[in-house]
Amino acid sequence: MSTAMNFGNKSFRPRPPDKGAFPLDHFGECKTFKETYMRCLKNNHFDNSECRIESKEYLECRMDRQLMTKEPLEKLGFKDLMDEPKEENKSKS
Repeated sequence: MSTAMNFGNKSFRPRPPDKGAFPLDHFGECKTFKETYMRCLKNNHFDNSECRIESKEYLECRMDRQLMTKEPLEKLGFKDLMDEPKEENKSKS
């Protein structure tokens, strides 16, 4: 019985990563944000709902430095943490 595998003429073609995959932070550009988030998780018994602000700041850092695709924060689940749009004073004299 032969255990050799014959793949024929098929060749591997690299493709970009699927959504959700992003480059590592090799230069530590967002290291302080990550450490703050991890410290928050540890201090809150890994309850991520207590660290949403830190998580938002970490993701913003990654998006600003093109370490992940820019997405609206509302789409990432931070709609309630977004700054409310400032309403203009409607009662002008």
